[in-house]
Amino acid sequence: MAQHHLSTPSSDKGIIYAPWERAFNRVLTPFEEFIHRQTTSGLLLMGAAVIALFLANGSLAEAYQHFIHTPVKIAIGDWGINMSLHHWVNDGLMALFFFVVGLELKREMMVGELSDMRQAALPIIAAIGGMVVPALIYLAFNHEGEAMRGWGIPMATDIAFAVGALVLLASRVPKALITFLVALAIADDLGAVLVIALFYTHELALPWLAAAFALLAVLFMFNFAGIRKVMPYFIIAVFLWYALLQSGVHATLAGVLGAFTVPARSKYDPSLFADRVNELIDRFIASRHQDDSLLTNEKLYSVVQNLEESVKGVQTPLQRLEQVWHLPVAFIVIPIFAIFNAGIPIQLNSLGDTLTHPVMLGVAFGLFFGKFIGITGACWLALKLGIGQLPTGTRFSQVAAVSVLGGIGFTMSIFIAELGFENQPEYLLMAKTGVLLASLFAGVTGFIWLWFLGKKSAQA
Repeated sequence: MAQHHLSTPSSDKGIIYAPWERAFNRVLTPFEEFIHRQTTSGLLLMGAAVIALFLANGSLAEAYQHFIHTPVKIAIGDWGINMSLHHWVNDGLMALFFFVVGLELKREMMVGELSDMRQAALPIIAAIGGMVVPALIYLAFNHEGEAMRGWGIPMATDIAFAVGALVLLASRVPKALITFLVALAIADDLGAVLVIALFYTHELALPWLAAAFALLAVLFMFNFAGIRKVMPYFIIAVFLWYALLQSGVHATLAGVLGAFTVPARSKYDPSLFADRVNELIDRFIASRHQDDSLLTNEKLYSVVQNLEESVKGVQTPLQRLEQVWHLPVAFIVIPIFAIFNAGIPIQLNSLGDTLTHPVMLGVAFGLFFGKFIGITGACWLALKLGIGQLPTGTRFSQVAAVSVLGGIGFTMSIFIAELGFENQPEYLLMAKTGVLLASLFAGVTGFIWLWFLGKKSAQA
């Protein structure tokens, strides 16, 4: 076969290109850069919510409802799980979202913003205030009956939307302010997970709960035994998910529990890794003299395999899994969740009743005003008492503006609404309407306020 030699720039020396690879790179590189921007997941989530609203209110409304409630069964012999697509997304697919949340929580508590109590004090206190006040505001509107079950809905902050909005203002706000919001949102996520586990649990089936504890113990045994392969954890985590599904505790918590058992220790320390890499590079160079192709030179390929294993060994499974799953969850799982859950029918003839419904008002006021009052008030009180300190280079007015962004409660709030009002379609509709309205107003208000503060700082 004839060889085609393409002229290559000096910077590309040694790189082997497929026939169409250069053309594809020119198309794919800008797209890859866009995908890896922190704002992209928020924009994609917003787009998915708009699509869901369009489907729920257009000519495809009936087909949309039929599709999301299509039954899907997985069966082996007499055993099977039969749920609608909507439940598979909320109970199954969202377990991956909670898995990534759990990985982030574990890392932050070990080496991140929540590892040093002096740094973590203010965002943790702010998160507590931002959960308690919204719940109290909701209960002020809904203090009796089935509607009370929605008190946890306005407690959560959507990290993708909130941080995405703040990153858009990166040139106008101190970097420490973004770090503060990330720490606050992660502490908020931990609070939301605890609320789901403790207060949004169905009637418990104790044998299945005992089985779940036993499976969790097995996962921790894997950790203490030094098992770093992903597959054993995955297999047991699937059984853990099923046990929790049958126990009455929400199955997605298997994601968080499984994440906390993932090892955070490397197999090799950096000095040993450096020695191994140097040794393998020497062997690689020596083996090249026999044959320069990995397809025909087994020694060369063996060295590359050992090098790959060494790279995996110096990484912690926690880091590796968080990196692997972050993009699929942000760009596939969360948008699918939005498409299945954000489609609320808007009826103009009953819009007045919707906007005055106690559940809608409780959720909307809880998110928009409750988050602002709770986060800002908790920070003010903590600073007055000398607990914690303002993020470096920030002013209290910027912290107050960020607290408004905390009112963006999309993903977790809608998820809790699905749990609280699973058998109350009217209340669920009102709760979702409140989440969407409050998130929209909180995002716009917080963005404008921070932009104005950034403009004043630039002028000063």
